Amino acid sequence: MNIEELRNYCLSKKATSDSFPFDENTLVFKVLNKMFAIAPLNKWESGEATITLKCDPEYTLELRETYKSVYAGPYVSNKHWNTISLYTGELKHKLVVKLIDHSYDMVVKGMTKKMRNSLI
Repeated sequence: MNIEELRNYCLSKKATSDSFPFDENTLVFKVLNKMFAIAPLNKWESGEATITLKCDPEYTLELRETYKSVYAGPYVSNKHWNTISLYTGELKHKLVVKLIDHSYDMVVKGMTKKMRNSLI
């Protein structure tokens, strides 16, 4: 997956947007203004692509125990967020898409009922 594929996939999800709220390097994807994916562009440009995704706490631990490419990332709650190295080739495209979907769903699940209903 390259950065354009990532961007297109994330933006294909309902009520999503992308922006650079922190700096000109950190691309953030949001659903109804709530973050679900973070992609540091400097890592993508250097060939060490990563993406940070929200995750259920139990699933977070399971993924970290199963894959070397999934680890606690910087600047986020390590209980609820994983950073995923895409450049290693360890994770198949299908799993990466599943993890993006899981992150999106986790963020939506944490929204108010009114916000969730606006996505229907």
